[in-house]
Amino acid sequence: MIYVFDNSSLRVLCESYYPQRFPTLWEKFDVLVSGGQITSVREVYNEIMKWNPNRRLVQWAQNNKQLFPPSTPEELDFVKQIFSVPHFQTLIEHKKILQGTPVADPFVIAKAKIENGVVVTQETFKDNAARIPNVCKHFSVEYTDLEGFMEGEGWKF
Repeated sequence: MIYVFDNSSLRVLCESYYPQRFPTLWEKFDVLVSGGQITSVREVYNEIMKWNPNRRLVQWAQNNKQLFPPSTPEELDFVKQIFSVPHFQTLIEHKKILQGTPVADPFVIAKAKIENGVVVTQETFKDNAARIPNVCKHFSVEYTDLEGFMEGEGWKF
C-alpha cells in the first residue's frame, strides 16, 4: 500500500508524536518511508517550508526530502481533471494565488490516484465543500486520517 501524506497529517505527526516519547511509532514509520510506502509531493514540501512554524516538521521534511518528488506528467494530467470540475477550482483560494502560496491538495490527490494509493489527511468530508475528502470521493480515491493510517497498518502502542 502506498500512502500519500498531506501537510496536515505530517504536521500532526510531528507536533503530537515526539520521537523521544514515541520511538516505536517513528521506527515503524521510518520502515515504511524506507520501503517507499510513504510518500508525498513537492508542493507539500513547499507548503511546509513556506508557512509552517513547527521547527520539528521543517527539519524532518528537510531530512526526508526524497519523499517530496515533483509531479509526473500523469499526475499533472490528473490535476487538470480535478480542475475541470468548476466546484473544485476553489481548492486554490484567491488569497493564495495573490500571495504565491503553494497549494498541495490537488497534487496529493493526483499522486494517490495515479499510484493507486491512499491519501492521508486530517481534513474531513463536508457536504458541498471543495476539500481533499470531497475530491477523493468524487474521483474514487481512497483517503484516511492519521489514526486510520495507523489502524490500517495494525499499529498499537
